[in-house]
Amino acid sequence: MDKKFVISVLGMFLVTYVPRFLPVFGLSRVEMPNFIKSFLEYIPVAVLSALLFPTIFMKGNHLFISYKNIFLMASIPTVLVAYKSRKLFSPVIVGIISYILTSLVIN
Repeated sequence: MDKKFVISVLGMFLVTYVPRFLPVFGLSRVEMPNFIKSFLEYIPVAVLSALLFPTIFMKGNHLFISYKNIFLMASIPTVLVAYKSRKLFSPVIVGIISYILTSLVIN
């Protein structure tokens, strides 16, 4: 194997895992206050919303709320199933099926 390749892989390993490992290692020994724990619980929801909302509601840098918006129509049953089940697997399956059915109906 080429020496540059091995050094590159090791460098990518360090750059990827060290920033993830250090906070977990350091914070696992610290007892955090409850309001910080409560605040941190909302971060995955906020990140997921920031990733999904532009795809669902935007098209070409414009707000696209219409029955012709496949992503919006597929997201409605997905959100309902996620709210009712409060699990991960069933909304993913419903989202995939809803997207396929909606795209077949609208297109």
